Amino acid sequence: MFGHWLWKFLIGTLGHYQERSLLSILEDFIERDYDFGTAYALLRLVWNIHSPSTIQFILRKREEKNRERRQRALEGNVNRIVDPNLTPRRVWDLCSNRVVPSWIADKRPTPISHAWVDEEDRVDVLTLINGKEWPVPIPKDADLNLIRIEMLNLGVEYTWLDVLCLRQKGGSREDLRVEEWRLDVPTIGAVYQAADERDKVVIYLNGLGRPLRLKDGDLDSDRSWFRRAWTVQEVGEVRTIAGDMPDGPMHAQRIDGGNYETALLTRFHDQLNSVWRGPDHIFAALAGMQKRVSTNPIDRVAGLAFPLRPRTIPAYDESKTLEDAWTALVNAMEPKMRAHLLLVYPGVGLGCKTWRPTWDQVMMEPLPKDVDNLLAHFQHDDETDEDWFDGPCIEKGHVLGFNASSAEGHDRCGELVVEAADGIAHTFKIHVTHRFPIPEDTYTLLGSDTYQTSWSYLWAVGRRLPDQRFEKVSVIMMDNRIEAHRLKDLSLVTRSRNVLI
Repeated sequence: MFGHWLWKFLIGTLGHYQERSLLSILEDFIERDYDFGTAYALLRLVWNIHSPSTIQFILRKREEKNRERRQRALEGNVNRIVDPNLTPRRVWDLCSNRVVPSWIADKRPTPISHAWVDEEDRVDVLTLINGKEWPVPIPKDADLNLIRIEMLNLGVEYTWLDVLCLRQKGGSREDLRVEEWRLDVPTIGAVYQAADERDKVVIYLNGLGRPLRLKDGDLDSDRSWFRRAWTVQEVGEVRTIAGDMPDGPMHAQRIDGGNYETALLTRFHDQLNSVWRGPDHIFAALAGMQKRVSTNPIDRVAGLAFPLRPRTIPAYDESKTLEDAWTALVNAMEPKMRAHLLLVYPGVGLGCKTWRPTWDQVMMEPLPKDVDNLLAHFQHDDETDEDWFDGPCIEKGHVLGFNASSAEGHDRCGELVVEAADGIAHTFKIHVTHRFPIPEDTYTLLGSDTYQTSWSYLWAVGRRLPDQRFEKVSVIMMDNRIEAHRLKDLSLVTRSRNVLI
C-alpha cells in the first residue's frame, strides 16, 4: 500500500517521464521505510526541479555533506566538539508533521524552549511524527497537534523541540542515544543562539503546550522555567511567549511605581525581564546558574557552554565530575572570556589552578559585576595543561591599603607604587570593589587590554615564581582613565608571557 501511494505521489508531482529515475527515488524511500509524510518532507523543497535524477543527486549530496560535517565535528581522541555551531541532527517539519534530518530544511529551525513537568504529570507518547523511534514525554494535558497549530500560526515552518528532535530514553536504540548525546546535547545551545529576529525563540513558561497561568509557588518550584539549568542558554535575542491567554500574566498592567497588582505578578515580570544578558557577561550567566537545578548535575555545567562562548565544546559525558566538566569548559572558552576569571574574579582558585575559581566557588560565592570590552591573550596547552597569559605586565609594583578584609559591598581605596628605570617611584590611585584582603607587599601585576583604548585598568595581583610563572593573589582597578594613562605614558608597563598556576 505504501509503495502504491508514494508512486502516485511521485508521478502526480513530477510527471510521467523518466520513470527509471522516479523508481530509483521510490525504491530508496521504501528501503529506508519512509512513510508518506517523510517522503513529502524530503521532496517538497525540490519538487519543482524537472529532472528526477537531479532531485536524487541533490538529496544525496545534502545528506553526505551533513554526515561529513558531523563526523568532523567530534574529535574522539580528545572528547571535544570542534564545530560548536553545528546544526541540530533533526528538525520538526510542521508542514509535513514529521521529524526529519536537518539537512532537508532550507532554513534554520525556530527553537522551542520549555521546562519539563514532574514525571507524574507526564505521559510518554508514541507518535508517527518521529516515526515512533522513541517515546515522546509531554505533559498529560498537552497535545503535539495543538503545539503544531500554534507554531504554524506564528508563521513557523521548521522547529526544534527536544522531546521530538533529540533522541530520548526509552527507545529501542539506547546505545544510539548515548552515542548521539555526546554530540547533540552540548550543541543544543547553537539552535537558540542562531535564532534571530525572524526566527524567534518560542518559550512555554508553564510546561510544553500548556497555557500560561501563574499561581503561588510556581516561581519557586524546581520545575519553573526560570529555575531549570538548560534554559539559561535558551533565551535568544528575541522571544515569543507561547500559551499566552487574554487573561494571563503577560497582559497584566503596571500600577503604582511600576509594580503590578500582586507581588507574584511583579516578581514574574522582573524575572522575565532579567533573563537577557550581554554577550560577554560571564558572571551574570554563572550567577543565573547558581539558582538553577537539573535532573543530571552535569547539566548545570553543560548548560553554560554557549553563554560562556567556547571555541570548542567538551563532549557530553554524564560520568564526569562537576569539577572535571567545569575545567574542560574553561579550557575551551574564548580567551577574552577566560580573562574575566583572571582579571575580574577577585578570589584565588581553590582547586588545581589559583588563577581561576573552581566550580564550587562560582556556584556558592557572590560573584563580581561583569566588565565590558575586556580583552586578553590567553593560550591553553592541552598536552601540558599549562595556561599562558600574554599581555601588559608590571614586574614589580608595591600595593598598599588593602591589608584588612571589607564588608560586602564597600569599595576600598589604596595605592600602587611603581619604580621607573631612573629610580623615581610613581604613585597611582587604585581601588577594589571586593572584600578580599591584599597584604601590603611588592607584587607582579598582569593587566587587561581593551577593544577601544590602549590603557589597562584591570590588574591581577600575584607572586612572581621561577620560570616566568604567576601565582594570583587578587585583583585591583585603576581609579580612573587619567591614572591608567599616566601609568602607560611613564613607560612602566611592558608586555610579557606568563605561565598561570
